[in-house]
Order: sequence, then C-alpha cells, then structure tokens
Amino acid sequence: MSETILVIEDDPATARLVEYTLSRHGYRVTTAANGLEGIRKAQQGLPDVVILDVMLPGIDGFEICHRLRADPATKDILILMFSAKAQEIDRDTGLKVGADAYLAKPAAPDAIIKTVEGLLTKRDPSRHLPENVRGQ
Repeated sequence: MSETILVIEDDPATARLVEYTLSRHGYRVTTAANGLEGIRKAQQGLPDVVILDVMLPGIDGFEICHRLRADPATKDILILMFSAKAQEIDRDTGLKVGADAYLAKPAAPDAIIKTVEGLLTKRDPSRHLPENVRGQ
C-alpha cells in the first residue's frame, strides 16, 4: 500500500493516534497542525486522502475543505472530516462543502481505517482485487 494521507489536526495526541493507526496499516502519513499549513501540504504533496479536523485555529475545516475543492490541483483529493462536532448539521455542512465522508470523534482506530479504506475503494474499485487482477 503506498497511499499518502495528510492529517490536519491541531490536537497533538489525536494527530499521533491517527498517524500511528494509519502507519500500522501501511499508509504514508504526514501531519499539519493548522489550516494554512494543511492547505500548503495538500497543494505540495497531493495526498490521496486528507483527514481534516473541523475545529482548527485560524481557518476552520469547512473553509479548508471548500478551498481544497476550489483549487484544480487539489479538487479530487478524498477528504474525511474528523471532528468532535457530531451533530447532524455539522455532518451535513461538511458534506455540502465537499467532504467525501464525516467521522465523529472519538472514533475507534478500526473505524478510521474502515472509513479510509472505503473512500479509497470508491475512488478505485480495483483496490479490493488481487494484485495480479488489477488493471486488466
């Protein structure tokens, strides 16, 4: 597995947990502690998935998502909003500004992996096929 995931999360403990969880499953993980850094890293690194906290200092996750979708270079990156804001209106707002999925905190490591894998499979349905069958 060679997919790259950018985690934009201002809470160091949460960022470490998500990074550890994803790394153990073979993903390459980079992190950003605020929105501006996250946008810059997304534009430079073009990750496969961005895991995006909603409540960030400066620019919130909704605005980051909107900006990533508006930029032709980053518009197709998969975005998972990951937030303690668990009300339906927050989820709806996240999806309306362009998130592909919304996961409420706290989430079990298995839920994070399952959600990321689900997003990647939707983007590339051949991911679930054995290596020797992909691309045929």
